[in-house]
Amino acid sequence: MTAALHDEFPPPGEWTTDDLDRLPDDGRRRPELLDGNLLMSPSPTRLHQSIAGRLMAALEETCPADLDVTQGVEVRISRRRSFIPDLLVAELDASVRNPSQYRANEVLLVVEIVSEGSRSIDRVLKPALYAEADIPYFWRIETEAGIVVHAHKLDPVKQVYVEQARMTDGILLPEPWEMDIPLARITPRSR
Repeated sequence: MTAALHDEFPPPGEWTTDDLDRLPDDGRRRPELLDGNLLMSPSPTRLHQSIAGRLMAALEETCPADLDVTQGVEVRISRRRSFIPDLLVAELDASVRNPSQYRANEVLLVVEIVSEGSRSIDRVLKPALYAEADIPYFWRIETEAGIVVHAHKLDPVKQVYVEQARMTDGILLPEPWEMDIPLARITPRSR
């Protein structure tokens, strides 16, 4: 099998989004692509998935009708960079064009929920590359000491995110649309 992969696909550092499209759909998580190298994230935990599901439902209830809230969908930043944020908000028309992937210019907000196996990627790498791709809003959700939502807005001149809010009680923001989501709404059940 390994020999077949080497013959059929490019070596590390030379992968493109075209190569991702040629991967068989085996029902497993798709890899992400960073500068031509495949990245495989560990499977998410129950906490991670519960927060993602609850936040998706809460955002859907409040977002404008011309936007689409989804999770596990690829964002193609370039031919050699492709990420799958935990949640994203994109133009509704883009989901009709291709429901399995978005171009960065079609995405309004990306959300990453930090897990033990993705700390550096979610805190440093992905925000820098999402900002470079001009995605207007980025949220990072930390879970180590309770749920903390860090909301960032792009500074388009410097191409970096500036923190708008650090929220521990609820998501209360005027943009990208007006929202007031109590943190209890996205907090998973516990015993």
